[in-house]
Amino acid sequence: MVHGIRFVLFLQGCALKCKYCQNRDTWDLRSGKYQTIDDIYNKIVRYKNYIKNGGITCTGGEPLLQYDFLIQLFKRLKEHNIHTCIDTSGMVNLTDEIKELIDLTDLFLLDIKHIDPVKCKNLVGVTNTKELEFARYLSDNGKHMWIRQVLIPGITDETEDLLKLKDFINSLKTVDKVEILPYHTMGKYKWTNLGLNYELEGVREANEEDVMRAKSLLSI
Repeated sequence: MVHGIRFVLFLQGCALKCKYCQNRDTWDLRSGKYQTIDDIYNKIVRYKNYIKNGGITCTGGEPLLQYDFLIQLFKRLKEHNIHTCIDTSGMVNLTDEIKELIDLTDLFLLDIKHIDPVKCKNLVGVTNTKELEFARYLSDNGKHMWIRQVLIPGITDETEDLLKLKDFINSLKTVDKVEILPYHTMGKYKWTNLGLNYELEGVREANEEDVMRAKSLLSI
């Protein structure tokens, strides 16, 4: 967990098509509940004393799709010295606006979908080029990050791939923590409720032995 008590903000919309997504209902940018910056800002500040040793964590969906909103929100939160964190895939172009948001963010929880570009495209719909560039940019600009990998048996747990991931992580200068997130099917019901076929039907959940093996290969 990120340090302290956190105000968690879920943002709607995601351009990826992760086969294991546990928040399938967040993909559509047109869904969700509309709230203004004032709405969100006032709610967060109301809890300022509770989160003074924590902060705000933005997740989704993909928070970086709503960069204008977050830039304005984070600027106001910085006036109260509130710690800002974004849970992201980093699958975005490094535009001036994204770089401005990066400057305003204290910590990134960066999901590396798959270290192999071809396998990544099969798993989430696009290659990993942008997310690896995003990670390098964070490293080069002194931005703290946690690297996260969803461990899916038979898909993201190959020895060669985990060793490549280890090499990539070791090339970065600002990684504070590496997390292995064991694949589970708790979000499957959301696919079913939307009338969709669950993409990883039949793939077993990762167990403790799988996690310990991955941690050993990553030396974490």
